[in-house]
Amino acid sequence: MAIPDRYARTFLEDGPNLAWLLSVNVLAMLVGVRFYVETLPEVPIYLWPLYADSPAALFLVTLSLATLVPNLGRRLDAAPRNRPLAYLHTFAFAWLVKYGLWTAVSLNLGFGAYFGPPWDPDALWSYWFIVLTHLGFVAEAYLLPRYGATTRGALAATLFALLANDALDYLLGFHPPLRYEPGLVLPVATVGLSALSVAAAARAFDRLGPDDRPSA
Repeated sequence: MAIPDRYARTFLEDGPNLAWLLSVNVLAMLVGVRFYVETLPEVPIYLWPLYADSPAALFLVTLSLATLVPNLGRRLDAAPRNRPLAYLHTFAFAWLVKYGLWTAVSLNLGFGAYFGPPWDPDALWSYWFIVLTHLGFVAEAYLLPRYGATTRGALAATLFALLANDALDYLLGFHPPLRYEPGLVLPVATVGLSALSVAAAARAFDRLGPDDRPSA
């Protein structure tokens, strides 16, 4: 999957469009946090960034996109590349892909609990809106390789962090609130999505090289 160059440049090289994209992500992050508010007191504070999966993905991509602000007025291929940014962009990409797909998988595994009876108005929010907006995470993730790069270390660290998150979710029971018990299929699918999202990052990003552009 690749975002056509003209669309990527429209959103990432133009100040107002980039500001709009950042604003949408911040708003979506705040909406996502509301979903977790009632259950946050049950989770240790230091685990909140791993517990609130979708808001964490949106926070990471907001940071990633914000690194383009100093590059405004120049082409995407002039955006800085260095090792810390490679880690940030890789984490943001993988979190977006994983939790965009995870939401669709989890809601479809518990389809009846979210879709309800035919023509249930609640399904407009609890199923369609949530699934479609989270699949948008995957599309947004593919903007990041247009200006970022990765490294083997960044990919390995991202996989480790995602698998640690999976252990937190299903071994310690801190998975996102669901309307059904996850059983065995969802944890297995979640681990598979961790590997898939890192493999997608490895395929989508260029590797950081010794001659890449340092931060200004």
